[in-house]
Amino acid sequence: MPQVTYGGRQGETVELVEDPELVAVRTRSRRSLRAGPVPGPEATLVEGMDRVIAFPEVGVEVYRQRDGQTRTSEEVRQELQQAPDVRFAGRVLVDAQSREPVLYTENVFVKFRDDVDPDHCRRVLLEAGLTIKEEPGYATNAYFAAAAEGTGQDVFAIAQRLLDRDDVELAHPELVRRLGRRAVAPQQWHLATTTLNGQAITASANVADAHQITRGEQVTIAIIDTGIDIDHEEFSSPGKIVAPRDTVNGDNDPRPAPFGDERHGTACAGVACADGRFGASGVAPGARLMPIRMMGQLGSQQEANAFFWAADHGADIISCSWGPPDGHWDNPNDPVHQERVPLPDSTRLAIDHAVTAGRGGKGCVILFAAGNGNESVDLDGYASYANVAAVTACNDRGVRSVYSDMGDAAFCAFPSNDFAFPEEGRPPALTPGIWTTDISGAGGYNPGGDTGPVRGDRRGNYTNSFGGTSSSCPGAAGVAALVLSQNPALRWREVLDVLRRSCDRIDPQHGQWNADGHSPWYGFGRLNAAKAVQLATPEPADRLVISRTFTEAVRDAHAAQITMDVNETRRLADLKIQVDIEHAYPDDLVVTIVPPPEMNTAPVTLHDRTGGRSRELHRTYDALDVPALNELKDKYVRGSWALEVHNGAPETASIRRFGLEFIFG
Repeated sequence: MPQVTYGGRQGETVELVEDPELVAVRTRSRRSLRAGPVPGPEATLVEGMDRVIAFPEVGVEVYRQRDGQTRTSEEVRQELQQAPDVRFAGRVLVDAQSREPVLYTENVFVKFRDDVDPDHCRRVLLEAGLTIKEEPGYATNAYFAAAAEGTGQDVFAIAQRLLDRDDVELAHPELVRRLGRRAVAPQQWHLATTTLNGQAITASANVADAHQITRGEQVTIAIIDTGIDIDHEEFSSPGKIVAPRDTVNGDNDPRPAPFGDERHGTACAGVACADGRFGASGVAPGARLMPIRMMGQLGSQQEANAFFWAADHGADIISCSWGPPDGHWDNPNDPVHQERVPLPDSTRLAIDHAVTAGRGGKGCVILFAAGNGNESVDLDGYASYANVAAVTACNDRGVRSVYSDMGDAAFCAFPSNDFAFPEEGRPPALTPGIWTTDISGAGGYNPGGDTGPVRGDRRGNYTNSFGGTSSSCPGAAGVAALVLSQNPALRWREVLDVLRRSCDRIDPQHGQWNADGHSPWYGFGRLNAAKAVQLATPEPADRLVISRTFTEAVRDAHAAQITMDVNETRRLADLKIQVDIEHAYPDDLVVTIVPPPEMNTAPVTLHDRTGGRSRELHRTYDALDVPALNELKDKYVRGSWALEVHNGAPETASIRRFGLEFIFG
C-alpha cells in the first residue's frame, strides 16, 4: 500500500489504495479526450464512463466505469494505451479513508538538513535516479526533483528511502488532489447597513465607516486563485495591478484561459479590492491587486511557487479561497467530512517563508477560506495551519451560513451568502449573496443580457450572488489591508491581533462562545472594519530610535561585533531590533543581541541558521518573534548594546545596518 509522509519521519502519513473501477488517462496533446465540437477517436474508448476529475494543467483525466458495462476497467486501460494521443493509461490511487482520487506525478520534494553541503545533496539525488527541476528559494537545501518517466508507483519507495536517510529532513512525492474552490454556487450589504426590497439589512462588516479613514492605499493584496480578469473596469485605476503571475504557464499573464471555468478568481479579487468606480467596491478599494493564477490541483508545486512569488514581489496580504474538497454541507454522512488532509511540506515551507521574509521581515498576512462543507476546519491542514487565519461565513441575518466550516481553528467571520435549511429551521436568505466583479461580458457567473438584472447587471460585468467562505476570505483580506494602510509598521501577528480585537460577538444564544471569547462558528467574531482601523491607528508613543549603517565584514568561520551606546535612562516597555546583513547563505549565520552588562540579562539569539536561499538577512525582530526579548522589559536601557554575527560559510558577510527602537511605558 503506497504511503506518503508529511512533516518528516515522525510526521503525518497518508495511505493510498488502488480503485479498480477508475482509469487515469494522460494525453500527449494535453487535451481532454472529449474536447472540441468533434472529439477525437479516443473519445469512443471512454464511452459508458463518467469523468470523475480532470487535471488540465498536465493533461490528465480520471474516468469511472458505469454499472452494467461489458468491458472491464483493465480492458479499457489496455485499449487506451494503443491510442495515438494517449501517453499513459493506468490505475488510479485513492485516499484509503475518503476514496478521493489522488494523482502522483513522479516528482519528489526533498529537503536535506540545513548543515548538509549542497554538492552532497545533489549527489544523493542523482544516485536516487532523480533530476533536479527546481531549487525552491523558500527553504535551505530544498529540491523539487523528477524521477525517470515510467517510474510509476516506485516514486513512493524512492521518497521513503530518502526520508530514511539521516541527512534528509523531509521527502514526499508530489501528490495532488481535487482542489475545492471555496464558492457555493443590493447590492453591497456586506459593506454597510442598507435596505433591499423594503428589508433593512444590518449584518455588515461596517466597512463604509472605515472608508472615512482609509481605503487601503499603499497596500498590496495577492489573490491566489483561478485566472483573474485584470482588464475589468474595476481594476483599471493607475498602478492597480502589480506583479501579475501565472504559475501554470510560468509567465506574467494571469487572465482566465479561454476554456474552462475560471470565474472564481475575478469575484474574489473584487470582494477584496475592486476600485468602486463603476459598479462594485472592494473592502479595500485603494489597495493594489497582485493576481496569481494557480490552476494546479491541491498539493502541486504551483501552490508553493505562488506563495513564494507573492512574498518576494511585494505582497502584504495573501488571500486563498481554496483548499481540500468539501463534503456536501447538507449530508452529515458524506465520508469527506471525516477526512484529514495534511499540508504538504513544500507548501508549508513556502508559507513560512512568506510570514518570515515577506514585507521586509514583518511578514505577509495569510488568510484561508475555512470551507463550505458544514464540517470541521480542523481537518483542513491548510486553513488550520498555525501561520494562517481561517475565515468562516456569516449571513445577512447575522448568524452562521449553513455551509460554513467550524472548529478550533476558526479565526473570524465575514458576511457571505446563505441558503434555506428547513431541517434546522433556517429561513431563506434576505439577499442573493455578495455583489462583486465578474468576468467582463458573458463569460462569468452573470451572462448579462436579459438575464442580467436577475443575476447582476445587464452588461455581465458584475454578479449579485457570489458566496461561500470564498467570499468571506477576500473580505477579511480587505479588512487586513485597511489595517496595514493605517499602520504599515505592524507585523503579521500584530495585524491578526488587531483583527481579533475588532471582532463583534454575534449570535450570542447559539454561538457557543467560550470564556476566551472564541466560538467554533465565528472564531473571535464577525469583523468590524471601522473598529479594526481605529485599533490599528498608532497611538503617540514615547520612543527612541537609534540606527546606524556599517560596512563591517564578517569572514568565514569568524565573528564580528558592532556596538551602539545608549545614554537614555528610562525603563524599557518594548524593543524592536532592525538587522540588515548581506550574505549568500543567511542559513550559515548566527545573529545575537548582547544587552548592556548593567541590565544583567543574557544575550538573546535573534537568528540561528535559517533563511532559505535569500542572499540577505533583512529583518525586524521583537518579542512576538523572539520571546526571550521579554526578559529585557522593565529594565533601564542605558549602556553599550552589541550585535554579534557569527559566519559559518566560506563567503564573507557584510553588516549593513543595525537599529534599535526603544519604546517606553
